[in-house]
Amino acid sequence: MGLIGSLLQNGARKFIKRKDSDAGETGRALEELRSSLYNEFRTSEGAKKHQQRFCGPIVAMTFNFLVAVGVMGKIGFNFPIFLTLIHYTTAWILLAIFKSLALLPVSPPSKSTPFTSLFCLGVVMSFASGLANASLKHNSIGFYQMAKIAVTPTIVLAEFVLFRKTISYKKVLSLAVVSAGVAVATVTDLQFNIFGACIAIIWIIPSAINKILWSNLQQQANWTALALMWKTTPVTILFLLALMPWLDPPGALLFKWDLHNSSAIFISALLGFLLQWSGALALGATSATSHVVLGQFKTCVILLGGFLIFNSDPGLVSIGGAILALGGMSTYTSLNLQESHENLNSQNQKQALPLSKSKTEAEPPTEDATSSTSTATSNANAV
Repeated sequence: MGLIGSLLQNGARKFIKRKDSDAGETGRALEELRSSLYNEFRTSEGAKKHQQRFCGPIVAMTFNFLVAVGVMGKIGFNFPIFLTLIHYTTAWILLAIFKSLALLPVSPPSKSTPFTSLFCLGVVMSFASGLANASLKHNSIGFYQMAKIAVTPTIVLAEFVLFRKTISYKKVLSLAVVSAGVAVATVTDLQFNIFGACIAIIWIIPSAINKILWSNLQQQANWTALALMWKTTPVTILFLLALMPWLDPPGALLFKWDLHNSSAIFISALLGFLLQWSGALALGATSATSHVVLGQFKTCVILLGGFLIFNSDPGLVSIGGAILALGGMSTYTSLNLQESHENLNSQNQKQALPLSKSKTEAEPPTEDATSSTSTATSNANAV
């Protein structure tokens, strides 16, 4: 019995040691995986790869669509620039919390992106967001929609002037159909005043430039959406403070800041942060023009959804315009998918071409080496 007990005890010790060694190897593997993921996330290139991996065009645009549909409702706060300032200040506080928790992606090196680019983006953001809310306050929804439709040709023209970027004739036709359909579907009234009309017209250019810069910096300079928001939000807040005395009416501090109104404004600020983040992700995954088409898609879906679900009556003309716009959007999306597929095939061909060249270049040395080897062998035999 003593012999059996000692054997069992030795076997148990070996089993425990083997389990300890297996657990140690598993722990080391997990630690190496965690450290590699952490190191990859702490570089701008790694963070950009993670954003592209988990947030492709479909995910980013769906996220932006759901948040934008959720951000509906009015809180009776008639100070548009101040409300925009609250939204961006809340976003900056949330980003600061992310940074303190080491959850904010690392920015690219300062040499890769000049400070002037980030400063210009922050300034353009303040005008684009602030003037949009001010235009909604002074103009009707129909006139605001007309201004939004004008953003599409402005983006096409600005990208051609700044980057010599052109689009195909078929895409131009599809965008024209989308714009015409949205105009028919949403422009039911054009009530405005001179001041509101000036704000809406001025807003068109910074809105277009804002989308172009967001898309270009993320796609060309390895910026992630959160990192770019962190760098540009302080500049946006500064210029919103400068815009408040000019565009906001007096009496913001006299607003009824009770628990209900304050909670509603705070919730709108949280939703505004999600809307800004999702919009930035969509711009980084697609393009400025596609982001505008997504916004018009949201408008048409809301209009048709109200008709189909809540029995609203926008009229046959508006419904026909929405259906026409959705048809143009489908054509534009199909053309984009076809173009991306062709670009992918051309890239694969370019990558395969150097490999074939290297193989063909490697063959002559092999033949020379073979002939030299045979010559050396014959010489050796002759000797």
